[in-house]
Amino acid sequence: MALYSASTLFEMQKCDPSSAFFGFMGVTSAIVFANMGAAYGTAKSGVGISSMGVMRPDMVMRSIIPVVMAGVLGIYGLITAVIINGKMDAATYSAYSGYAHLGAGLTVGMSSLAAGLAIGIVGDAGVRANAQQPRLFVGMILILIFAEALGLYGLIVGLVVASTAEGKGKGLCSPYNV
Repeated sequence: MALYSASTLFEMQKCDPSSAFFGFMGVTSAIVFANMGAAYGTAKSGVGISSMGVMRPDMVMRSIIPVVMAGVLGIYGLITAVIINGKMDAATYSAYSGYAHLGAGLTVGMSSLAAGLAIGIVGDAGVRANAQQPRLFVGMILILIFAEALGLYGLIVGLVVASTAEGKGKGLCSPYNV
């Protein structure tokens, strides 16, 4: 059995440089999945707007709302990616921080993707139905707001997870380059 001094036993473990991989995957997940949701919502709603614009060109500008709401989802991913990237410090980045940032990025990205799918489907059907019956406009807007709220919930949870990871993840390991 090997003998160790007390200072060796209580020495903090070095930070694993590969922990940053998980943080960067969180950055990537946030921006990529959020933009996929935004792109799908924009494309699907845009098809409905184009189709509806042939029959009712006077209602095209009023029907742009789903496209704007889908575009906001991409901004959610951008905000999260920038915040996570700003909290990454290569030398002292713990595995806890990496996993937390991965979770935060996936939370924002996947919830924005789901919101984009909902906005695209509702936007497509809603603008077409609105062209035939203008009284459906308020109902369509309410459904779109609830779909957008799904992405907003993901943003809130993702930001909370990313911001608390900085405090809880500090001091768990010593810098690997010292």
